[in-house]
Amino acid sequence: MEKLCDLHTHSTYSDGTLTPAQLIALASQKGLAAVALCDHNTVAGLPAFVDAAEGSGVEAVPGIEFSTEYAGTELHILGLFIKPCHYERINTLLRQFLDRKEKSNRQLVQRLREAGMDLDYEQIRQKAAGSINRARIAAQMVEKGYCESVKQAFSQWLSPKRGYYIPPLRPDAYETIRLIKSMGAVAVLAHPFLSMEEGMLRAFLPEAVAAGLDGMEVYYSTYDEATTALAKSIAVEYGLLFSGGSDFHGENKPDIDLGSGRGSLAVPKKVLKMLKTRQDTE
Repeated sequence: MEKLCDLHTHSTYSDGTLTPAQLIALASQKGLAAVALCDHNTVAGLPAFVDAAEGSGVEAVPGIEFSTEYAGTELHILGLFIKPCHYERINTLLRQFLDRKEKSNRQLVQRLREAGMDLDYEQIRQKAAGSINRARIAAQMVEKGYCESVKQAFSQWLSPKRGYYIPPLRPDAYETIRLIKSMGAVAVLAHPFLSMEEGMLRAFLPEAVAAGLDGMEVYYSTYDEATTALAKSIAVEYGLLFSGGSDFHGENKPDIDLGSGRGSLAVPKKVLKMLKTRQDTE
């Protein structure tokens, strides 16, 4: 039987609850062939992730998940097979966005405090090894009893529609794809049906493919069989490779398990083999 892989996970360097080394250990325990670390807008956890994989039997795929903008919608673009020589370039390019994000986070916490929640942004920062996003804020809301779950925090308070969270200006999706390709990495559209309907996806893809988009997540924890089939059909239509992953966050998404998502996720290793063909190895 072909081994499985998980090409979309998070660690304590963004909004996951496992360290990069713990992520590798869990992947080894589950018998996964490979796992990709794609923390939000940071590569800070990649050195520890790659080091931990040495001799583990698990292939470490160094990645990142960029938050980008398309037609007023937040789209997430994965960069897979990120080389160490480009870490500093990524950090420099993201610095301005992360400054805007920090300001947005602090304003969000202040608005929630004005709504009666005793939240402490410095405590949130102390618990984060890397960047902070709304999931970190949601975790404190749950910890202090204002919400029963991170999901509830998002639906009732942290969605932009609720008025407390004002998103920062994000990098353009097409420019981000071109950036990923300029580094010889592989560009993958993450969980398209979480943020787009089919029509919007089809409007986005022609220019995305022209910019260098290599693949699209067709396997994902929350996709049912029909959604997976539709995603595969669209990927084939636009000449995109298949990709997939659990979007594992540890205890911040307790219903999502590494490698298997909600129980039915299975990303074959051949998916990784095909994606590898799109990287520039020079």
